[in-house]
Parts: sequence; structure tokens; C-alpha cells
Amino acid sequence: MKTLKTIMMALSLAAIPLAVQAQEAAPAATAPAVAAPAAADAPAAAPAVSAFEHRAPEAEIGQPIAGGFKIQPQVTKLGEDAQWMHNVLLMPIITIISIFVLLLLAYVMIRYRAKANPVASKTSHNTLIEIIWTLAPVLILLVIAVPSIRLLAHQYAQPKPDLTIKVIGNQWYWTYQYPDNGDFELVSNMLPDAEAKKRGEPRMLAVDERVVVPVNAVVKIIVTSNDVIHSWAVPAFWTKMDAVPGRLNETWFKAEREGLYYGQCSELCGARHGYMPIAVEVVSKEKFAEWIRSKGGQLPGEAAPAAAAPAAAPEAATAAPATDAAVPGTAAPAAPVTSQPATAQN
Repeated sequence: MKTLKTIMMALSLAAIPLAVQAQEAAPAATAPAVAAPAAADAPAAAPAVSAFEHRAPEAEIGQPIAGGFKIQPQVTKLGEDAQWMHNVLLMPIITIISIFVLLLLAYVMIRYRAKANPVASKTSHNTLIEIIWTLAPVLILLVIAVPSIRLLAHQYAQPKPDLTIKVIGNQWYWTYQYPDNGDFELVSNMLPDAEAKKRGEPRMLAVDERVVVPVNAVVKIIVTSNDVIHSWAVPAFWTKMDAVPGRLNETWFKAEREGLYYGQCSELCGARHGYMPIAVEVVSKEKFAEWIRSKGGQLPGEAAPAAAAPAAAPEAATAAPATDAAVPGTAAPAAPVTSQPATAQN
């Protein structure tokens, strides 16, 4: 009899693990049935944001020109004024002065050499020449000063901005913030040469995150730094501003042409100073709005993306009990919560 009890006890103990395994396997079998409706409803509740298609660079626009010696083509009114001053005013004056001094030196070397003048002149002053070489530089400076002061005034007389971007220099990359569009942040690093070549962009100028701005918009740039002095410079915009730790510097630009424009840090900032490129993509206002939404931001006056989520939540919560109640062996979490207080009141 004792032997029979021992055998029955052993069989019951052996059956316990099998029962536990069967009990654990039961929820796993019903899990796909619960998850299936949620997966089917997910696309309708949260549609995926389409990827923004960036534009490709253009040859000899917004980047250094192979073998070039001129200023890059300018795409801002300020840059066009500065380019005019350089090409029409400064370069002719510099060229004329250089040629004049060269001819004057050649004349003096030939005319007053020792062989041609065995007896040197003892003239020490010439009033006419002294008046000329005093007045001539003054007149030249006055000619340069008028357009130069006008250009400086235009550069620092910032119009009302349509967009504000905060630029932060770091060792050795750039950070960009868009306070007018949800205050999202971009971290921009240089692309490796292989990746830049794959994308068809110039080496050491391509970045993984571009600055995107709308065309014909006044863009206010607030520049600062987290560590050492950097300098944010884009030659095609005629824009350059130092990024100083603990200080906010301002500049602006208004690009009048869509395209991709490159720049670099223009202040010696450490070992990887040459690896801090800048890429600014100028797009239409419609494309800019598309890019802003792709980054989770919003245009001024629009509701933030997070504010739209609570409106959809009640619908999801209302639909959840019906979905769960249709699944055998599952209980709707919302039903007991609403029914229990009613029972208690009765």
C-alpha cells in the first residue's frame, strides 16, 4: 500500500511541470490575436512622415571653383553689393596704384642710376610732389569710404527677420536650433569622404544635417559657442560671424536663389578646425514647411505635433475595449473601471 502511494505521489509531482508549461504556453498562443488588431490600426492612428528629399549641389555654385581666383557667385543683395565694390572699385584702384608704383620705380632706377648721373642732385624737398602724394591718398580713401560705409551700414542694419536660427559652435561640429519652429535641434557633422562621394557632394564640405531655409526670407543668425572661438561663414551669402563662448553675436542673410551653399569654420579652433563644414540648403517656402514637419517642428501659428496626440487618444481608448472584448480569454481594462463604481452606488 505504501508502495502504491509512493508511485501515485511521484506521478503527480511529475505532472506539475507539464501543467505549468501548458499554462504558460496558453497566453502566448492568444498574444498574436491581441496584437493583430493594434498592428492593423497603427498606420491610421500615426501616419509615417515622408522622408524629405534634399537637393544635389550645383557645379561652381555655392562651393569652391576648381582653379578659380574670383569671389564665389553671390546669391544675396548684400553679397552682390560687396562683390561690386570688390570688382568695380577696389580691384581697379589697387591695379592702377600697383602699376603706377612699378613704373615709377623703373623710371627712377633708369633715370637716376649712377652711370647716367655721375653728379647726384642735392635737392631734398619738392613742394609740388609732397602736395600730390599727400592729397592723392586722401582722395582715394574718400572714394573708397563712401560705398564702404554704406556696405557696412547695410550689413549691420538688420531688417525684420522671417526666421531665426541659433548656431552653436562645438569642438568640432555645429549645432543648430530653430526657436520659431518648435525649437528642435540639429547636430551637423562632416561626412566621410566615401559617403560624400556616394552622395555626389564635395569632400570635406558635405554634412549629415544641413541648415534648411526658405528662399527670399530674412534669416537672422544668432551665433555662440560652447567651448572656444569658432566662426560661422558662408561665402556665397557674404556672411561671416564669430562664435564666442558666453556671447551672442548676430548676423543675417536673405538668399534670393534656391540651391545648396557650403561654408566652413573660419577661426582657428583646434586640431579639427578644418573639419567643421557648413551646408545651407535654400528651398521654396512649400519645401521648407515640408522639411520642418519632417523634423517634428511646426510653422508659426500651427499647433505643435504633440498637441494633436490627446485628440486622437480618446478615440483609441474607446475602440480598445471593443477590440479586447472580441478576443476570447481577455478582459477589457476600461470596462471594469466604469462598471465597478456604478455597482457600488447601487
